[in-house]
Amino acid sequence: MSLAANAVVVLVALLHLWFLVLEMFLWNTPTGRRAFGLDPAFAAQSKVLAANQGLYNGFLAAGLLWGLWLGGDGRPVKLFFLGCVLVAGLFGGFTASRKILALQAAPAALALLLLLA
Repeated sequence: MSLAANAVVVLVALLHLWFLVLEMFLWNTPTGRRAFGLDPAFAAQSKVLAANQGLYNGFLAAGLLWGLWLGGDGRPVKLFFLGCVLVAGLFGGFTASRKILALQAAPAALALLLLLA
């Protein structure tokens, strides 16, 4: 496994840990509302849904970290979880915000390409 591929996998995992924090703990704060462009009323109403979404982002990060922890045997695990991140990023990018394509889908695609190279 190349150092570059693993470095990008770490980046993707860290991004998803940050998404977990934003969605589970900061959603209804000025930081969370600013990150997602939310008004206070909507943030308050959707807080539980955002926390659920954040938990899923945590699972993606955990899977990527697990793949890294497995070393050379973790390649299939990393490929699977990066594929999940890529699909989620593409779906979010086309249905919610184009920004998701750059923040989620592009890093996952880069990591996948590096792992497959």
